[in-house]
Amino acid sequence: MSHTTHDAGVAVSAIPAPDEGLTPAELAARYGLAVSGARPSLVEYVRQLWSRRHFILAFSQAKLTAQYSQAKLGQLWQVATPLLNAAVYYFIFGVILHASRGMSHDVYIPFLVTGVFVFTFTQSSVMSGVRAISGNLGLVRALHFPRASLPVSFSLQQLQQLLFSMIVLFIVAIGFGSYPGMSWLLIVPILALQFLFNTGLALIVARMGAKTPDMAQLMPFVLRTWMYTSGVMFSISTMMADRPEWAVRLLQVNPAAIYMDLMRFALIDGYGASNLPPHVWAIAAFWAVAVFAGGFVYFWKAEERYGRG
Repeated sequence: MSHTTHDAGVAVSAIPAPDEGLTPAELAARYGLAVSGARPSLVEYVRQLWSRRHFILAFSQAKLTAQYSQAKLGQLWQVATPLLNAAVYYFIFGVILHASRGMSHDVYIPFLVTGVFVFTFTQSSVMSGVRAISGNLGLVRALHFPRASLPVSFSLQQLQQLLFSMIVLFIVAIGFGSYPGMSWLLIVPILALQFLFNTGLALIVARMGAKTPDMAQLMPFVLRTWMYTSGVMFSISTMMADRPEWAVRLLQVNPAAIYMDLMRFALIDGYGASNLPPHVWAIAAFWAVAVFAGGFVYFWKAEERYGRG
């Protein structure tokens, strides 16, 4: 552009740049740029996570194999650890404190072992989930992938470990007179619902642990309190017989108690439906779907912040 000055000279003014006056967001849109590591839409995130399913499975199997690689007994500790815990709890609660009241010896031992194995599944999923991001920062910062792959993979690892341990649980149940029947088929939907619930919890604590690594130190105390209020070592309905009905129901609808009691009902002949709260399957499904969906969205909302800072 040019114009004539008062002395008949010609002055040339600079041509405005084509990007002049545009905001950074408008410039990015104009040239097709995107924020590195930006959070995708929820639908796209699910699609990306599904595309990494082979990585999730392989990662969980590798972690499971490496978990006891330095121990002489190796993978046998997957079974030995919960069995030793059950033996300790039996001595303290069954022999000393007589927490088995209302149950015969043949019912109480598989009752206790089932409770320990099933609660350990949830406990281990939470503890591995809380370190899923903070304990794998090198991987998170080096590669671009849906970060939910890590807590989901750790939950899958714990499921595989439980399935391996279920062989011993079956032997214990049969050894004390509970033989395979149609009710054993219920184990599949019970484990599926608990896996969904555990994965949702792992996603929640993974985000919390990524922001506050001290969560890993606090979580064992939370889980221990949860265990003692979930009826792992005793029957809630029997021990709370003299308490108000609402207090008994409140403890029975606790998700840890729900999945343990469903598994006991499926496996143990002497543990009947009278030990279960009303609408137990609806409650189990509610906990699984609500915690998984809520945990997934909660984790996804912080996707672009993992591994930074």
